[in-house]
Amino acid sequence: MTNILLFGANGHMGKVIARIAEADPNAQIVAGVDLNTDNYGGFPIYSSASEVKEKADVIIDFSHPSLFDSIMEYAEAENIPSVICTTGLSKEQVSKLKYMSEKVPIFFSANMSLGVNLLIDLVRRASKILEDNFNIEIIEKHHNQKVDAPSGTALAIADAISDTVSYEAEYIYDRHSVRRKRGKSEIGIHSLRGGTIVGEHSVIFAGTDEVIELKHTAASKEVFAAGAVKAAKFMKDKGAGLYAMSDLISAV
Repeated sequence: MTNILLFGANGHMGKVIARIAEADPNAQIVAGVDLNTDNYGGFPIYSSASEVKEKADVIIDFSHPSLFDSIMEYAEAENIPSVICTTGLSKEQVSKLKYMSEKVPIFFSANMSLGVNLLIDLVRRASKILEDNFNIEIIEKHHNQKVDAPSGTALAIADAISDTVSYEAEYIYDRHSVRRKRGKSEIGIHSLRGGTIVGEHSVIFAGTDEVIELKHTAASKEVFAAGAVKAAKFMKDKGAGLYAMSDLISAV
């Protein structure tokens, strides 16, 4: 059994995680932390980590970047493996996360969906094989309330491609103001916003007389919650280090 301390317990994703964990015989939420302490499940919710009395094996954080420092301090003090799911971390916070992973086990991924991370793995393989004769474009679609563009997942896909190909990739976000032919080293990244699209990422490899497309579509946010719970079970009893979805996929 993996005992989980859930930060952001009263947020939308926190409640989805609690529901996923409740249905999992090998995971349970023992306590939550949230400014809103309204209780909706079979575990207590505290306004700060300092009030938590329950013993947890793993932290899942789906809260807010402003709480990042306090969560890292708590994880270090209690030596608890942490699954960081909060998006929008600054470059400084990501650097601190990497530094903290030398002291405590930390799991961090731009996207908690197993499917998305499998997509990234497949994209790496395709990029290595196709880089000489195919142009690569990324299209991401999200709901009309999402404020950042491109998505962190689209950038993670682009970074995976860049790390794989032999040339120095150039990320191109907008072509309307530049009248020139497409460069061979370009990776086009395009963002669409509309309606209630949960998340869709497509990677297009366009060659001569043929096109290969790899695509992932999230139908609900439950896929991210399920990935977070899987990551928590994976992180139980792990040693200090920085872990990612690629480690979890390799262990499946």
